[in-house]
Amino acid sequence: MKTVIMAGGAGTRISEAFPNIPKPLIPIEGVPVLEREIRGLKEQGFTDIILTLSHMADQIISHFGDGSKFGVNIEYYVEETPLGNAGALYEIRDLLSDDFLLLNADTVFDVDFNRFVDFHRKKDALATLFTHPNDHPYDSGLIVAGQDLAVTKWYAKEDDRPKYYKNRVNAGLHVLSKQLIGKRPDTAKVDLDRQLLKPLAGSGTMFCYDSPEYVRDMGTVDRFKSVCRDFASGKVSSRNLKNRQRAIFLDRDGTINRYVGFLRSEEEFELEAGAAEAIRLINASDYLAIVVTNQPVIARGEVTFEGLENIHNKMETLLGDEGAYLDGLYFCPHHPDSGFPGEVKALKTDCMCRKPKPGMLLKAADDLNIDLGASWMVGDGANDMEAGRRAGTKTGLILTDREKCEDMGDLSGEDLLDVVKQILRR
Repeated sequence: MKTVIMAGGAGTRISEAFPNIPKPLIPIEGVPVLEREIRGLKEQGFTDIILTLSHMADQIISHFGDGSKFGVNIEYYVEETPLGNAGALYEIRDLLSDDFLLLNADTVFDVDFNRFVDFHRKKDALATLFTHPNDHPYDSGLIVAGQDLAVTKWYAKEDDRPKYYKNRVNAGLHVLSKQLIGKRPDTAKVDLDRQLLKPLAGSGTMFCYDSPEYVRDMGTVDRFKSVCRDFASGKVSSRNLKNRQRAIFLDRDGTINRYVGFLRSEEEFELEAGAAEAIRLINASDYLAIVVTNQPVIARGEVTFEGLENIHNKMETLLGDEGAYLDGLYFCPHHPDSGFPGEVKALKTDCMCRKPKPGMLLKAADDLNIDLGASWMVGDGANDMEAGRRAGTKTGLILTDREKCEDMGDLSGEDLLDVVKQILRR
């Protein structure tokens, strides 16, 4: 499979710190960022690479040559006049494989690309977007998808968006089918997102690949410094899903949001004091933040799946407004007991996902390669503690007056922030 890396940007925002170096050659711990990308691709078997260049192209070509010293084969296309971020694809179409990776040289990432490509092929997609949550979704492009992860809507930064939304951001990494690069748009420059990809939303041919792996733009001096800190701490490489992950699993009601009994509408949802700060601390650590929540209101017929999605969109929006995000969200819609007006009989079942059973934790562990023995379950009730124990995690109990747990967790605290701080000190 070919890998195309777009490396032609001028990097105007970061050029004040590196005025004489093209952005792809800016060093992180002594190694140019594009060299890190190429070495990582080679380790995963992606050795056939095309670089599209423009700004200071001669420096990049001089550094990489034909790629042989890095164990890869590199071809180049140099734009003499700006073609936009997708125009070069039409010029190199004959060099492309049927499916190809399309990456950005000014983005720092460490991703299991084989896993990404496998997802694309299983979906038989024309395009697959690498999507993830970030700490500033309010000024990022957002992707909306159905249960099958087919993209239904695409909100660019300049578009009006709903009041509440899922924190799912387009990270700028793609697997594309060569079929997309057909007749060239009749414009001097071709914009990848607006002219090629966004029009596919709702067609059932474009999918999003949700992942907590490390992908970050280093386009400003502040972001570059942050990336350097993440490299130094080991966070960049550790988040690759080839590696076993650690997670802090979080109950929802009474843990992240105020407990109101059966929460049935987004209007009733309100973050607990300190919850966003607690999740920010998890985000800054080497743990993933994953919600696992029983939602029997679905089976009882009191909330629809769409209504639950609206509640969760509000949760993610409020967290995002405070710079916090969730790496995963799992819910159980089942309820074992019958007799409720309007109940959904197909969901009245004794399932394996309803806490205190560990199904949601086990599913997350399978999806994200989580080491449950190195992880925690945090919640405010006995069901949370028992689910954690059955899954093999350690447990952290939030103390409340609603439920007295005779068998306390491995630690306990007055709220989520207290418990998370204790976990992170260990």
